[in-house]
Amino acid sequence: MLANILVELPWNTIAGVVLFFCWYYPIGLYRNAVPTDSVHERGALMFLLVEAFLWFTSTFAQMVIAGIPTAETAGNIGNLIFSLSLIFCGVLVQRPDLGWWIWMYYISPFTWLVEGMLTTGIAGTNVVCADREYLVFEPVGSQTCEAYMSDYISRAGGYLRDPAATTNCQFCQLEDTDTFLASFNMSYSHAWRNFGILIAYCIFNVFAALAIYYLARVPKKAKAKKGSEEKKGASNDTSVKKA
Repeated sequence: MLANILVELPWNTIAGVVLFFCWYYPIGLYRNAVPTDSVHERGALMFLLVEAFLWFTSTFAQMVIAGIPTAETAGNIGNLIFSLSLIFCGVLVQRPDLGWWIWMYYISPFTWLVEGMLTTGIAGTNVVCADREYLVFEPVGSQTCEAYMSDYISRAGGYLRDPAATTNCQFCQLEDTDTFLASFNMSYSHAWRNFGILIAYCIFNVFAALAIYYLARVPKKAKAKKGSEEKKGASNDTSVKKA
């Protein structure tokens, strides 16, 4: 079992290199790190998160199959756990709406993976709305858009395309990506912590796989002794019959 786990790690590492360079730079995520002057740090962290995800999937699969006799059953159980991890990671259903299921949010490995990747990829940069994304409205009286919206913006954030305008105010609900991330209880300050948690999940998977394999598949001394005695007894019975 340990050999099966170790032999997959180099291949996953190579796959992670290919995946990272074919994804992170071509879609331009590195540009979001320019305003905070953290291009290299966030690039390195994203690379490690990609690798940690592949290491997790590999060790998780080994843990699931360790004590299950058939590949079909192991696949079904693995898919179920994987799906539950996705459902309760705080994206499909946000944390405040989980209610009693909040405990699933904290034990889901994808809670920490998604926060790590999302904050590393987009944190710390300004949001620029497309033309069709602005909310257009008229201010009350002869106020400027800035005067009319100042109280709301101070509480909820966002920005005006032309603060001095007195008609056709154009309002973007997000001014920076950190506001968006905060709505999902995410912060880039947690990114390295999240990477550490993912590594802890990988280590847990390895030890759990070995423990499950030992408990479910390795013959125990008592059973081995009993089996030996039964075999010896059967051999004696055969000898008596022959005699």
